Amino acid sequence: MEVQAITKNVRMSAQKMREVVRQIQGLPAASAEAVLAVVPRKGARLVAKTLHSAVANAEDLKEHKKEYAGLRLDRLVIKEALAQTAASFKRFTPKARGSAGPIIKRNCHIKIVLSDE
Repeated sequence: MEVQAITKNVRMSAQKMREVVRQIQGLPAASAEAVLAVVPRKGARLVAKTLHSAVANAEDLKEHKKEYAGLRLDRLVIKEALAQTAASFKRFTPKARGSAGPIIKRNCHIKIVLSDE
């Protein structure tokens, strides 16, 4: 059975977030939390928060939904961890001779899918 959590519109580029997300793919949920605790990046904190939310979703579904009654919380593994691009903020900064230079402030979505299989 699969459980997921999505954090939308995180103020960090998807490219930077993917470096963190690749480190935890395929790991058990408990060891992934331990790995993220020692990674010294802002993205690691945000991915850890999303992972914690996915584990909480699994506990809640096991408790309240009959079809998730057989879900094994101790065997949860990260089946899929993605950092996808989101809408970007477009700004401009003044440049020489009256022109303007673009500034693109990128955002991303973090998606984590847990499975007990």
